[in-house]
Amino acid sequence: MAKATSSLPLLLLLSIFCVAAAAASVSAHTPSKSSNSFILGSCRETRYPALCLKSLLPYASAIQTSPQKLAQTALSLSLNQANSTKAFVSKMNKIKGQKKLVQEALKDCLDEMEDSMGRLGQSIQELRSLGRASSPNFQWHLSNVQTWVSAALTDDNTCIDGLAGPAYTENVKKEVKFRVANAARATSNALALINRLGGDQ
Repeated sequence: MAKATSSLPLLLLLSIFCVAAAAASVSAHTPSKSSNSFILGSCRETRYPALCLKSLLPYASAIQTSPQKLAQTALSLSLNQANSTKAFVSKMNKIKGQKKLVQEALKDCLDEMEDSMGRLGQSIQELRSLGRASSPNFQWHLSNVQTWVSAALTDDNTCIDGLAGPAYTENVKKEVKFRVANAARATSNALALINRLGGDQ
């Protein structure tokens, strides 16, 4: 993942900028019933529809009824969530006095979150090259995005699985698993919306 993570800070800034721009658009325009209905219908196809609606409805004015904008926004929010989660895991890993096994698991989790962020960053960049469904490289770009986001979700779940041992304090397990699980849910929803692109363009 060295190649993916080398440009990660720039991609993260770009992701934050995209979400901020969408938020600015929201403040300037009132979302239409059609955009709200579009997001509602799309979120019903995700595994966590309530989370999907809560995170994406604020950007309805920017998304309108565009499947690509919906997927891009969900992916950007997923990357932001992964970044926040990584920062939290890093903070937990610096707590002194923890068992060596716990520190090793948290370090492994940090590596998984770094990989997850790298794959999500790649996916955001690739999604911007998607174009229309009729374009010759559409399916190739879409397949890349689906593969990378699926791998990012696997990274999140690997972190959670690594914290299953009895040596971890309830605080570590609850706090870290809660944050990573939230990141995984956001990524799962983004993947579901990405998977719909082939038929919605």
